[in-house]
Amino acid sequence: MTYRALDQNSVIDYMRDLGGLDENIPAAAAMQADEVGDGNLNLVFIVRECEAPYRSVILKQALPYLRVAGESWPLTRERMRFETQALLKQNELAPELVPHVYHTDDGMSLVIMEYLANYEVMRRPLVARKRFPHFADHISTFMARTLFFTSDLYLTGVEKKGLQATFINPHLCKIQEDFVFTNPFMQSEENNWNPLIDNEVRAVRSNSDLKLAIAEMKAAYMTNGQALIHSDLHTGSIMVNGSGTKVIDPEFAFFGPMGFDIGALLENLVLNYLSHFAHTPDADERRAYQEYLLDLVREIWQQFAAKFEELWLQNSRGELMPAAYWDFPGGTEAFARFRSRYIAEVLHDVAGFGGCKMLRRMMGIVSVWDISSIDDPTERAIAERLAIRIGSRWVLERKRFTSIDGLIDVVREECRTVESRHDNT
Repeated sequence: MTYRALDQNSVIDYMRDLGGLDENIPAAAAMQADEVGDGNLNLVFIVRECEAPYRSVILKQALPYLRVAGESWPLTRERMRFETQALLKQNELAPELVPHVYHTDDGMSLVIMEYLANYEVMRRPLVARKRFPHFADHISTFMARTLFFTSDLYLTGVEKKGLQATFINPHLCKIQEDFVFTNPFMQSEENNWNPLIDNEVRAVRSNSDLKLAIAEMKAAYMTNGQALIHSDLHTGSIMVNGSGTKVIDPEFAFFGPMGFDIGALLENLVLNYLSHFAHTPDADERRAYQEYLLDLVREIWQQFAAKFEELWLQNSRGELMPAAYWDFPGGTEAFARFRSRYIAEVLHDVAGFGGCKMLRRMMGIVSVWDISSIDDPTERAIAERLAIRIGSRWVLERKRFTSIDGLIDVVREECRTVESRHDNT
């Protein structure tokens, strides 16, 4: 089929012509479609059967340009193939933690998948101070399984490289390379920030030690193909309800450093923590929810590390160092030290990548709604300055962290002055 961008009418025609989703929506049924994309990359439609709205699907289509920037910024539609491949692999490795795929169409650059009617994108309910008791367990399971089972710790060299070859995703990798690690830290026309933090932005851009550290993190992102990573795993790419978690939008997926996914998620939780200095004026209510968020950061890392190591112990077949390698007197202890060092290096990457992404959200092309939704620029600047200080320290101090509490301590230390001021007003 010749590619054409769909709209709310033509997407229904496409569904009728397809005629192969009768278990979801019969082709002859009256349908309604609504475009619900967030405006950054793709078209996203909810298609429902009019007489039975519970019968519904999501149709997601790639446009031939970066939607947030417009047609002047061309972008390959092949990203939809990477998203589909990633969804299928994630369904294999972490079933029930990603939406089911019903249909793919490479020619039209689209995928039709499960509509998560009873879920909501996580970012807004976090601003509304909702709690999700199963989230740490679910997301740590997703990350441990998708990262371990696509790494050299589990796969043979031939298996790993064969899979890696199907996820060469250069165009979307370049977006991350430019928008996360490069453009926010120099003059670039798409950058955007609150004018009240001009001094902080200039200070970041002229900080030699910080820019050197960011360059090192970019080099790691470009060269360290540890595992198949989601590469855009934040609270806007996760849907939740009281009992479930679904990871969505893996179009950036490629073989990269494990710490990038974990760092992206944890820094988003920290940005949400900072947003509550404006969103939650009641001091007791704010402190309670901020503690919940820091507990979540701790639990996610600790559960991830424990699950990842357990998977490694149970499935040590990969060619990085197979089980037989450690079959010697003292080998059990040596293997334990190797696992400990490997996971410690992932934590260093979590801090480095998380810090880079925290910084770029304050001075790059795309902010986060948690903070951009603070109407008062002065109040917004409080959260933004804190994010810059915390993000800078995470990057600069990344190699000294021996536990997740080190990253959390930085958050607490940088927020003390603001907490005091808020508590006294």
